[in-house]
Amino acid sequence: MKNRLRILFLASEVDPFAKTGGLADVASALPKSLFEKGHDVRVMMPKYGSISERKYVLRDVIRLRKLSVKMGAKEHIASAKSAFIPDTKVQVYFLDYKPFFDKKDLYVDQKTGRDFSNNAERFAFFCRAALETAKLLHWEPDIIHCNDWQTALIPWLLKNEYRDEKFFSDTATLLSIHNLAFQGNFAPESIKDIGLPQALVKEGGEMEFYGQASFLKLGVGSADAITTVSPSYAKEIQTPEFGSGFDKLLKARSKDLTGILNGVDYTIWDPEKDAMIPVNYTVNNLQDKLENKRALLKQAKLPFDESVPVIGMISRLTEQKGFDLIEKIKDKLFERNVQLVILGTGDPHYQNMLETLSKENSDKLALFVKFDEELAHLIEAGTDMFLMPSRFEPCGLNQMYSLRYGTLPVVHNIGGLKDTVIDIDKDSSKGTGFTFDNYDETALLATIDRALALFGDDKSWLKIVKRAMKQNFSWDSAAEDYVKMYQKIVSGKRK
Repeated sequence: MKNRLRILFLASEVDPFAKTGGLADVASALPKSLFEKGHDVRVMMPKYGSISERKYVLRDVIRLRKLSVKMGAKEHIASAKSAFIPDTKVQVYFLDYKPFFDKKDLYVDQKTGRDFSNNAERFAFFCRAALETAKLLHWEPDIIHCNDWQTALIPWLLKNEYRDEKFFSDTATLLSIHNLAFQGNFAPESIKDIGLPQALVKEGGEMEFYGQASFLKLGVGSADAITTVSPSYAKEIQTPEFGSGFDKLLKARSKDLTGILNGVDYTIWDPEKDAMIPVNYTVNNLQDKLENKRALLKQAKLPFDESVPVIGMISRLTEQKGFDLIEKIKDKLFERNVQLVILGTGDPHYQNMLETLSKENSDKLALFVKFDEELAHLIEAGTDMFLMPSRFEPCGLNQMYSLRYGTLPVVHNIGGLKDTVIDIDKDSSKGTGFTFDNYDETALLATIDRALALFGDDKSWLKIVKRAMKQNFSWDSAAEDYVKMYQKIVSGKRK
């Protein structure tokens, strides 16, 4: 095809191989969509100990059996294996170095609840190894798409350590920020072990961030372009309230910063063909959605009553996700005729709070403290409403999944939630859910009450459910926006 791009897509997690959040969904779905548009896209990620070589048919790559990676005073000999994203021809390279990645956990040691002490080394190695892998493959990327702090050293490395290498002379870089709260900040002395000059962390240096060494800051300052995962979030992170200390730096690069809304992989998230739910349904046979509600409540050990609305949540149990507000309204919420099913893990404080609540309200609240993909699909299909009261939300995916499943979202009007959910009372002809502007418990409870009241009006509720299910947030449009971005920065690089 004309203007076919070679795209190297780097991510620390890719669904279904390894996942802690939305990044993994994006790192699977976006490359698939780019490939379908005719581009040569290859994905690289670490080979964690939790990834089954047999299940995903990982194969040795002869030329990648001895991958030499120099980092500081040390030389590391790694290897890489190859597989495909399931049901696609998108090739994934797994960088295999057991001293750093032979762990089941990705970033946090679940035994201690703390980040691995050598995370700076682990992901600096990943960045360097990815570049060396491309060289050994003799595959010159037009664009390297980096994602979050774990890959943010790449733009600086190309402009400095690799600047004289002809192999990468025409390679442009794009850095996508999926959540600015995760920045990859480490003690300044750590950069010695990863082979970067000490000048970077001196006061005012390219990597110095409030006395720490920030991978993300180095990437933001070095990448040819920056994207984030929704238009509203791109604006919000240029303000002190949501900029997490990066607002001035991002504002200075505003002409290079774009918000592109994440998409939904409808081959996975569509009630018409979802293999993980008991009964498939469409906008034309919504009665079958009720059977999923029945199945969910049975699994949740909650009494089934068609007239009682069920609210779902699939979330990290953290303050960012609005659980501080849930805690404040908990007593009043369960005075309502409502049931709640929550799936997630996170802050022990909120986990303990919810466990106590579920014991006190055993007929109204079911809590599942785990990661369970099949249950996540059942919650989307079997609930009537989906609650996302996030303090901030870069994009969010569950509200878009919920729309397709006819499960109306109740959300804080922020970030990607603002870009995807239209409040019913603000626009009765286009409304698809319920939103609140002020981040406080009064606004949240009032919005839930609006949703509960409308649920009692069967005719009106059904009309909005059908409208929600017809919304389209496929990756096709988002991928096209990324291609335009790639072409712009690649042409700029070659001028």
